[in-house]
Amino acid sequence: MAKGKGRRIQASRPGGRPDIRQQIMRLQEQMLQTQESLGEETVTATAGGGVVKVVVTGQQRVQAITIDPEVVNPDDVEMLQDLIVAAVNEALDRSRTVAAERLAALTGGLGGLGGLEGLSGLLG
Repeated sequence: MAKGKGRRIQASRPGGRPDIRQQIMRLQEQMLQTQESLGEETVTATAGGGVVKVVVTGQQRVQAITIDPEVVNPDDVEMLQDLIVAAVNEALDRSRTVAAERLAALTGGLGGLGGLEGLSGLLG
């Protein structure tokens, strides 16, 4: 046999194993739907006992920041800035966790497709 002219591997095996390409296409469609729905989900985080509240979507977009007027002190702007950063970071962490959980539900069954079990870690 000439070099590089081996037999072609078929995507579908005898015995009823589904075509891997079809499984991947279904997974891609489900992932797109999940990513779209994450844009509609929100998580909320607070800092400073609730004086700063941040709402973030499942796609890690800041949707709202609410600041209790009583915490606004022109002589201590640095404290307010720190509270905002803490609340935003916490909200983003929660949002990433929600997204990872939703995507892991889709990719969890890929272990039998030839070593793709690590794919869920790449998507989250």
